[in-house]
Amino acid sequence: MSEERPQNESDEFEEIVEAETDRDPDLAVIEAGSRTLRAQSGPPQGDGIPSRPADPEVDRALREVEGELAKRWPETKLDPSLVRIESLMDILGSPQRAYPSIHITGTNGKTSTARMVESLLGAFDLRTGRYTSPHVQSITERISLDGAPISAERFIETYQDIQPYIEMVDAQQEHRLSFFEVLTAMAYAAFADAPVDIAVVEVGMGGSWDATNVVDAGVAVIMPISLDHTDRLGTTPEQIATEKAGIVKQDATVVLAQQPVEAASVVLKRAVEVDATVAREGLEFGVLSREVAVGGQLLTLRGLGGEYPDVFLPLHGAHQAHNAAMALAAVEAFFGVGSQHARTLDIDTIRSAFASVTSPGRMEVVRRSPTVVLDAAHNPAGARAAAEAVTESFDFSRLVGVVGTSADKDVRGLLEAFEPIFAEVVVTRNSSHRSMDPDELAAIAVEVFGPDRVQVEPRLDDALEEAITLAEEEGEYAGAGVLVTGSVITVGEARLLLGRG
Repeated sequence: MSEERPQNESDEFEEIVEAETDRDPDLAVIEAGSRTLRAQSGPPQGDGIPSRPADPEVDRALREVEGELAKRWPETKLDPSLVRIESLMDILGSPQRAYPSIHITGTNGKTSTARMVESLLGAFDLRTGRYTSPHVQSITERISLDGAPISAERFIETYQDIQPYIEMVDAQQEHRLSFFEVLTAMAYAAFADAPVDIAVVEVGMGGSWDATNVVDAGVAVIMPISLDHTDRLGTTPEQIATEKAGIVKQDATVVLAQQPVEAASVVLKRAVEVDATVAREGLEFGVLSREVAVGGQLLTLRGLGGEYPDVFLPLHGAHQAHNAAMALAAVEAFFGVGSQHARTLDIDTIRSAFASVTSPGRMEVVRRSPTVVLDAAHNPAGARAAAEAVTESFDFSRLVGVVGTSADKDVRGLLEAFEPIFAEVVVTRNSSHRSMDPDELAAIAVEVFGPDRVQVEPRLDDALEEAITLAEEEGEYAGAGVLVTGSVITVGEARLLLGRG
């Protein structure tokens, strides 16, 4: 690499490599597509990615909590039961019922949409709590108050406050509470303690049996559904949609992204069963127009109450425009637009909120000369959206890919989505035990790209250095770039290596 890493960044990365990582990279971006459309506290600051605590005692205490959580079932292990989390919520006094919620599920786009919803609500002077997963670099990212991750001190305090009750439930149940169940309880407790005006909650996996589904959200947001986690959620869009539609509660409003027909039918049937109102992307709301702008895109959105022109979104890709439409409709539904009254929300507030949105690890530029872009796409739908976005937003003369994936993903489908835009690909791995062996990944890559376009670098730092060297071969002004992708863990570790941690 042309720039030498400071010693502390190198040490921090080595710590990540040595740590056990059980995160499930259920992050990415949604497939792009065109739609035609019609209707019936403050925004986050910075990128929201905290570093390790500077105080050695706080850092030690945080590592102890992380160690305790790591001993539990990983979030990749799904048990179709809410018994444990419901027991814990009962003992805690049902903190999740102390505030209204917007609940978000779907295959791709959940975290970006949650961050947009949070920014919009904050711009209207509501105190927000946001719970998302997995994290890019720090576990404290998962629980946010007022648009920023809770401090390490507050994270530790929240865990210590509910730890005795966790142990009570552990003693009563056949299986101990899982990693994700404990974190979910911490989030709901922290939100009640704040207290927040509204919680924005991202489903971990699925819907019906997800630990987050102890909330009775008045607004249920269902992002595009595609095949992912098929070993746990089902092998068809209908099966996966059935699981995700479980977040739709009695008399709620469903904000529904464009879906495969079979998936949409499942959600609409569920809505009828529980008397929920449905707002559909492409019918009641959506993206009227979009154009690429410096640093993002300029949108005209159709909301439930009318049009919102000249909305600047500092994120790249058609998929992010559709995420914005979903977020706007969700916030309108929360305020009763389209049901109790028909009017747009204040346009200047909407514009200000969207202009402040960040989404780390999603088409994120972390370096120039050559340009290095990070994107957490980890399934074929996300990869196709990322490929379209990078082609549209960056005028690269040549693009080198750095890919590190999890072994349980549709790796071939992901690589095939990137094949048309990568001149060369450097395959690697991240620190997770779930990461695919680089040689196995290379074997698939050779079948997709051919042997002359594939290189193998088992260490991520070496892979980044090799990709940047390949990009620099064209010369400083030639316009080559690097895209790092395949997993949120790969992206998070690359962020550290490139000095963004």
